[in-house]
Amino acid sequence: MTVHNLSLYIQRFFTDYLVTQKHASVHTVASYRDTFRLLLQYAVVCLNRQSVNMCVTDIDATLVSNFLTHVEEHRGNSTSTRNLRRIIIRTFFRFVAMHEPALLLHCQRILAIPAKRHDKRLINFLEPAESAALLDAPDITTWIGRRDHTLLLVALQTGLRVSELIALNVGDITLRPRDKAYLQCFGKGRKERVTPLRSDSIMALTEWLQERGATQPDEPLFISNRLGRLSRDGMERIVRKYCTMAAEICPSLLDKKVSPHTLRHTTAMDLLRSGTGCTVIALWLGHESVETTQVYLHADMEIKKRAMDQTRPTNIPAGVYKPDDDVLAFLDSL
Repeated sequence: MTVHNLSLYIQRFFTDYLVTQKHASVHTVASYRDTFRLLLQYAVVCLNRQSVNMCVTDIDATLVSNFLTHVEEHRGNSTSTRNLRRIIIRTFFRFVAMHEPALLLHCQRILAIPAKRHDKRLINFLEPAESAALLDAPDITTWIGRRDHTLLLVALQTGLRVSELIALNVGDITLRPRDKAYLQCFGKGRKERVTPLRSDSIMALTEWLQERGATQPDEPLFISNRLGRLSRDGMERIVRKYCTMAAEICPSLLDKKVSPHTLRHTTAMDLLRSGTGCTVIALWLGHESVETTQVYLHADMEIKKRAMDQTRPTNIPAGVYKPDDDVLAFLDSL
Protein backbone atom coordinates (compact mmCIF):
# COMPACT_ATOMS: atom_id res chain seq x y z
CA MET A 1 0.00 0.00 0.00
CA THR A 2 1.41 3.38 -1.02
CA VAL A 3 1.82 5.90 1.79
CA HIS A 4 1.41 9.51 0.70
CA ASN A 5 3.34 11.61 3.20
CA LEU A 6 1.54 14.86 3.95
CA SER A 7 4.68 16.89 4.65
CA LEU A 8 6.13 16.01 1.24
CA TYR A 9 3.03 17.22 -0.61
CA ILE A 10 2.82 20.43 1.41
CA GLN A 11 6.44 21.25 0.61
CA ARG A 12 5.91 20.51 -3.09
CA PHE A 13 2.73 22.60 -3.06
CA PHE A 14 4.52 25.67 -1.71
CA THR A 15 7.77 25.38 -3.68
CA ASP A 16 6.61 23.92 -7.02
CA TYR A 17 3.09 25.30 -7.29
CA LEU A 18 2.78 28.57 -5.36
CA VAL A 19 6.27 29.98 -5.84
CA THR A 20 7.50 28.46 -9.11
CA GLN A 21 4.32 28.06 -11.16
CA LYS A 22 1.98 30.73 -9.76
CA HIS A 23 4.62 33.29 -8.76
CA ALA A 24 2.48 34.04 -5.73
CA SER A 25 3.21 37.23 -3.80
CA VAL A 26 4.72 37.13 -0.33
CA HIS A 27 1.33 38.09 1.11
CA THR A 28 -0.37 35.16 -0.62
CA VAL A 29 2.31 32.73 0.55
CA ALA A 30 1.96 34.06 4.10
CA SER A 31 -1.81 33.56 4.00
CA TYR A 32 -1.43 29.97 2.79
CA ARG A 33 1.30 29.33 5.37
CA ASP A 34 -0.88 30.55 8.26
CA THR A 35 -3.81 28.39 7.15
CA PHE A 36 -1.72 25.21 6.98
CA ARG A 37 -0.06 26.01 10.29
CA LEU A 38 -3.49 26.23 11.95
CA LEU A 39 -4.75 23.12 10.15
CA LEU A 40 -1.76 21.00 11.18
CA GLN A 41 -1.92 22.21 14.79
CA TYR A 42 -5.58 21.24 14.87
CA ALA A 43 -4.86 17.85 13.27
CA VAL A 44 -2.11 17.10 15.79
CA VAL A 45 -4.60 17.54 18.63
CA CYS A 46 -7.39 15.59 16.93
CA LEU A 47 -5.27 12.68 15.66
CA ASN A 48 -2.76 12.61 18.54
CA ARG A 49 0.02 12.31 16.00
CA GLN A 50 2.87 14.57 14.95
CA SER A 51 2.44 16.27 11.59
CA VAL A 52 5.62 14.71 10.19
CA ASN A 53 3.99 11.28 10.56
CA MET A 54 0.69 12.20 8.91
CA CYS A 55 -0.52 10.97 5.53
CA VAL A 56 -2.62 12.95 3.08
CA THR A 57 -5.57 10.66 3.83
CA ASP A 58 -5.43 11.66 7.52
CA ILE A 59 -6.76 15.07 6.51
CA ASP A 60 -10.23 13.99 5.43
CA ALA A 61 -13.46 15.87 4.79
CA THR A 62 -14.68 15.44 8.37
CA LEU A 63 -11.50 16.85 9.86
CA VAL A 64 -11.49 19.79 7.44
CA SER A 65 -15.15 20.59 8.18
CA ASN A 66 -14.51 20.46 11.91
CA PHE A 67 -11.42 22.65 11.48
CA LEU A 68 -13.41 25.31 9.61
CA THR A 69 -15.98 25.31 12.41
CA HIS A 70 -13.15 25.52 14.95
CA VAL A 71 -11.52 28.62 13.44
CA GLU A 72 -14.87 30.39 13.37
CA GLU A 73 -16.26 29.44 16.77
CA HIS A 74 -13.12 29.10 18.91
CA ARG A 75 -10.63 31.41 17.21
CA GLY A 76 -13.22 34.11 16.50
CA ASN A 77 -12.57 34.28 12.74
CA SER A 78 -15.25 35.87 10.58
CA THR A 79 -17.24 33.86 8.07
CA SER A 80 -15.24 35.50 5.27
CA THR A 81 -11.98 34.33 6.87
CA ARG A 82 -13.43 30.86 7.31
CA ASN A 83 -14.31 30.72 3.63
CA LEU A 84 -10.83 31.95 2.72
CA ARG A 85 -9.29 29.09 4.75
CA ARG A 86 -11.57 26.71 2.86
CA ILE A 87 -10.43 28.06 -0.52
CA ILE A 88 -6.77 27.61 0.45
CA ILE A 89 -7.33 24.01 1.56
CA ARG A 90 -9.29 23.29 -1.64
CA THR A 91 -6.43 24.63 -3.74
CA PHE A 92 -4.03 22.27 -2.02
CA PHE A 93 -6.22 19.22 -2.55
CA ARG A 94 -6.76 20.09 -6.20
CA PHE A 95 -2.97 20.06 -6.48
CA VAL A 96 -2.84 16.64 -4.78
CA ALA A 97 -5.59 15.22 -7.01
CA MET A 98 -3.74 16.38 -10.13
CA HIS A 99 -0.52 14.59 -9.09
CA GLU A 100 -2.01 11.51 -7.42
CA PRO A 101 -5.03 10.06 -9.26
CA ALA A 102 -5.26 7.35 -6.58
CA LEU A 103 -6.31 10.08 -4.11
CA LEU A 104 -8.90 11.61 -6.41
CA LEU A 105 -11.95 10.34 -4.50
CA HIS A 106 -10.45 11.45 -1.18
CA CYS A 107 -9.78 14.92 -2.58
CA GLN A 108 -13.22 15.22 -4.18
CA ARG A 109 -14.88 14.76 -0.79
CA ILE A 110 -12.92 17.73 0.56
CA LEU A 111 -13.55 19.79 -2.57
CA ALA A 112 -17.28 19.22 -2.09
CA ILE A 113 -17.31 21.09 1.26
CA PRO A 114 -19.51 24.16 0.55
CA ALA A 115 -18.75 27.74 1.44
CA LYS A 116 -20.70 29.17 4.34
CA ARG A 117 -23.17 31.86 3.40
CA HIS A 118 -23.00 35.13 5.31
CA ASP A 119 -24.49 38.59 5.39
CA LYS A 120 -22.93 41.00 2.92
CA ARG A 121 -22.75 44.43 4.48
CA LEU A 122 -22.50 47.71 2.64
CA ILE A 123 -18.97 49.02 2.17
CA ASN A 124 -17.60 51.78 4.36
CA PHE A 125 -16.32 54.94 2.69
CA LEU A 126 -15.61 58.60 3.48
CA GLU A 127 -17.79 61.51 2.45
CA PRO A 128 -16.03 64.49 0.80
CA ALA A 129 -16.00 66.51 4.05
CA GLU A 130 -14.48 63.56 5.91
CA SER A 131 -11.78 63.09 3.27
CA ALA A 132 -10.94 66.79 3.45
CA ALA A 133 -10.67 66.65 7.24
CA LEU A 134 -8.40 63.62 7.02
CA LEU A 135 -6.07 65.36 4.54
CA ASP A 136 -5.94 68.48 6.71
CA ALA A 137 -4.98 66.52 9.84
CA PRO A 138 -1.21 66.02 9.19
CA ASP A 139 1.07 68.86 10.31
CA ILE A 140 2.84 69.74 7.05
CA THR A 141 5.41 71.86 8.89
CA THR A 142 7.12 68.60 9.88
CA TRP A 143 8.79 65.91 7.75
CA ILE A 144 6.44 63.21 9.02
CA GLY A 145 3.41 65.39 8.39
CA ARG A 146 4.44 66.10 4.79
CA ARG A 147 5.06 62.40 4.17
CA ASP A 148 1.72 61.40 5.68
CA HIS A 149 -0.21 64.11 3.82
CA THR A 150 1.27 62.97 0.51
CA LEU A 151 0.62 59.32 1.35
CA LEU A 152 -3.03 59.91 2.25
CA LEU A 153 -3.57 62.12 -0.79
CA VAL A 154 -2.14 59.50 -3.16
CA ALA A 155 -4.19 56.77 -1.46
CA LEU A 156 -7.44 58.72 -1.79
CA GLN A 157 -6.79 59.76 -5.39
CA THR A 158 -5.48 56.49 -6.82
CA GLY A 159 -7.34 53.87 -4.76
CA LEU A 160 -4.25 51.67 -4.49
CA ARG A 161 -4.28 48.71 -2.13
CA VAL A 162 -2.08 48.92 0.98
CA SER A 163 0.38 46.42 -0.48
CA GLU A 164 0.58 48.47 -3.69
CA LEU A 165 1.10 51.75 -1.82
CA ILE A 166 3.95 50.57 0.37
CA ALA A 167 5.58 48.77 -2.58
CA LEU A 168 5.80 51.97 -4.65
CA ASN A 169 9.32 52.96 -5.65
CA VAL A 170 10.63 56.34 -6.71
CA GLY A 171 10.91 55.08 -10.29
CA ASP A 172 7.21 54.20 -10.38
CA ILE A 173 6.26 57.90 -10.44
CA THR A 174 6.25 59.87 -13.71
CA LEU A 175 5.50 63.59 -13.28
CA ARG A 176 6.53 65.00 -16.66
CA PRO A 177 4.73 66.12 -18.70
CA ARG A 178 2.17 67.23 -16.12
CA ASP A 179 -0.80 66.46 -18.35
CA LYS A 180 0.39 62.85 -18.63
CA ALA A 181 1.65 62.26 -15.08
CA TYR A 182 0.99 58.78 -13.69
CA LEU A 183 2.16 56.08 -11.33
CA GLN A 184 2.50 52.38 -12.08
CA CYS A 185 2.23 49.42 -9.76
CA PHE A 186 1.84 45.65 -9.71
CA GLY A 187 -1.46 44.55 -8.21
CA LYS A 188 -3.04 41.19 -7.47
CA GLY A 189 -2.08 38.46 -9.87
CA ARG A 190 1.07 40.44 -10.75
CA LYS A 191 -0.95 42.59 -13.11
CA GLU A 192 0.73 45.91 -13.92
CA ARG A 193 -1.55 48.92 -13.62
CA VAL A 194 -1.06 52.57 -14.57
CA THR A 195 -3.06 55.29 -12.77
CA PRO A 196 -3.13 58.96 -13.84
CA LEU A 197 -2.37 61.63 -11.25
CA ARG A 198 -4.39 64.71 -10.44
CA SER A 199 -2.80 68.17 -10.20
CA ASP A 200 -2.82 68.26 -6.38
CA SER A 201 -1.18 64.82 -6.23
CA ILE A 202 1.42 65.92 -8.78
CA MET A 203 2.30 68.98 -6.71
CA ALA A 204 2.52 67.00 -3.45
CA LEU A 205 4.61 64.22 -5.02
CA THR A 206 6.95 66.72 -6.70
CA GLU A 207 7.68 68.38 -3.36
CA TRP A 208 7.97 65.03 -1.59
CA LEU A 209 10.42 63.59 -4.13
CA GLN A 210 12.61 66.67 -3.77
CA GLU A 211 12.59 66.27 0.00
CA ARG A 212 12.97 62.49 -0.22
CA GLY A 213 16.25 62.98 -2.10
CA ALA A 214 16.36 59.44 -3.49
CA THR A 215 18.99 58.80 -6.15
CA GLN A 216 17.97 55.33 -7.37
CA PRO A 217 14.63 54.41 -9.02
CA ASP A 218 14.27 51.25 -6.93
CA GLU A 219 14.32 53.12 -3.61
CA PRO A 220 10.97 53.12 -1.73
CA LEU A 221 8.77 56.15 -2.29
CA PHE A 222 7.37 56.28 1.24
CA ILE A 223 9.80 55.50 4.05
CA SER A 224 9.43 55.02 7.79
CA ASN A 225 11.07 57.01 10.54
CA ARG A 226 13.98 54.57 10.33
CA LEU A 227 14.36 55.28 6.60
CA GLY A 228 13.17 51.79 5.61
CA ARG A 229 10.15 50.88 3.51
CA LEU A 230 6.86 51.72 5.18
CA SER A 231 5.10 48.60 6.49
CA ARG A 232 1.45 47.56 6.34
CA ASP A 233 1.12 48.06 10.10
CA GLY A 234 2.71 51.48 9.75
CA MET A 235 0.14 52.46 7.13
CA GLU A 236 -2.70 51.32 9.37
CA ARG A 237 -1.31 53.33 12.30
CA ILE A 238 -1.08 56.44 10.12
CA VAL A 239 -4.73 56.15 9.05
CA ARG A 240 -5.93 55.56 12.64
CA LYS A 241 -3.86 58.45 13.96
CA TYR A 242 -5.18 61.05 11.54
CA CYS A 243 -8.76 59.77 11.66
CA THR A 244 -8.72 60.38 15.40
CA MET A 245 -7.37 63.88 14.83
CA ALA A 246 -9.80 64.61 11.99
CA ALA A 247 -12.76 63.48 14.08
CA GLU A 248 -12.33 66.58 16.25
CA ILE A 249 -13.24 68.69 13.20
CA CYS A 250 -15.53 66.20 11.48
CA PRO A 251 -17.45 64.27 14.23
CA SER A 252 -19.05 61.88 11.73
CA LEU A 253 -15.71 60.04 11.59
CA LEU A 254 -16.34 58.87 15.15
CA ASP A 255 -19.09 56.59 13.88
CA LYS A 256 -16.91 54.99 11.21
CA LYS A 257 -14.29 52.28 11.38
CA VAL A 258 -11.71 53.64 8.96
CA SER A 259 -8.90 51.45 7.62
CA PRO A 260 -6.52 51.92 4.68
CA HIS A 261 -8.94 49.90 2.56
CA THR A 262 -11.65 52.46 3.37
CA LEU A 263 -9.62 55.00 1.40
CA ARG A 264 -9.73 52.65 -1.60
CA HIS A 265 -13.52 52.41 -1.29
CA THR A 266 -13.66 56.21 -1.07
CA THR A 267 -11.80 56.53 -4.38
CA ALA A 268 -14.30 54.22 -6.06
CA MET A 269 -17.28 56.14 -4.67
CA ASP A 270 -15.81 59.46 -5.80
CA LEU A 271 -15.35 58.08 -9.31
CA LEU A 272 -18.86 56.64 -9.34
CA ARG A 273 -20.45 59.90 -8.19
CA SER A 274 -18.54 61.82 -10.85
CA GLY A 275 -20.25 59.73 -13.52
CA THR A 276 -17.48 57.21 -14.19
CA GLY A 277 -18.77 53.84 -15.40
CA CYS A 278 -18.20 50.58 -13.52
CA THR A 279 -15.95 49.23 -16.27
CA VAL A 280 -13.54 52.15 -15.92
CA ILE A 281 -13.66 51.93 -12.10
CA ALA A 282 -12.79 48.23 -12.32
CA LEU A 283 -9.78 49.06 -14.49
CA TRP A 284 -8.80 51.91 -12.15
CA LEU A 285 -8.87 49.69 -9.06
CA GLY A 286 -7.42 46.62 -10.75
CA HIS A 287 -10.48 44.42 -10.21
CA GLU A 288 -10.46 41.07 -11.96
CA SER A 289 -14.16 41.38 -12.81
CA VAL A 290 -16.62 44.24 -13.22
CA GLU A 291 -18.96 42.32 -10.90
CA THR A 292 -16.65 43.16 -8.01
CA THR A 293 -17.29 46.85 -8.66
CA GLN A 294 -21.06 46.45 -8.40
CA VAL A 295 -20.87 46.71 -4.58
CA TYR A 296 -20.31 50.45 -4.92
CA LEU A 297 -23.63 50.87 -6.71
CA HIS A 298 -25.40 49.33 -3.72
CA ALA A 299 -23.62 51.65 -1.29
CA ASP A 300 -24.37 54.95 -3.03
CA MET A 301 -27.59 56.47 -1.70
CA GLU A 302 -27.30 59.43 -4.08
CA ILE A 303 -27.71 57.15 -7.10
CA LYS A 304 -30.70 55.49 -5.45
CA LYS A 305 -32.27 58.86 -4.68
CA ARG A 306 -31.86 59.96 -8.30
CA ALA A 307 -33.49 56.71 -9.38
CA MET A 308 -36.34 57.33 -6.94
CA ASP A 309 -36.86 60.80 -8.39
CA GLN A 310 -37.26 59.25 -11.83
CA THR A 311 -40.22 57.20 -10.59
CA ARG A 312 -42.04 59.87 -8.52
CA PRO A 313 -45.63 60.88 -9.33
CA THR A 314 -45.75 63.81 -11.75
CA ASN A 315 -47.46 66.13 -9.25
CA ILE A 316 -44.81 65.70 -6.51
CA PRO A 317 -41.57 67.72 -6.69
CA ALA A 318 -38.20 65.99 -6.70
CA GLY A 319 -36.12 65.47 -3.58
CA VAL A 320 -36.67 64.39 0.01
CA TYR A 321 -39.62 65.86 1.90
CA LYS A 322 -38.78 68.74 4.25
CA PRO A 323 -41.38 70.48 6.44
CA ASP A 324 -41.76 74.21 5.91
CA ASP A 325 -40.75 76.77 8.51
CA ASP A 326 -44.35 77.31 9.65
CA VAL A 327 -44.66 73.71 10.73
CA LEU A 328 -41.35 73.85 12.57
CA ALA A 329 -42.38 77.06 14.29
CA PHE A 330 -45.67 75.43 15.31
CA LEU A 331 -43.88 72.39 16.77
CA ASP A 332 -41.36 74.59 18.59
CA SER A 333 -44.20 76.51 20.21
CA LEU A 334 -45.74 73.40 21.77
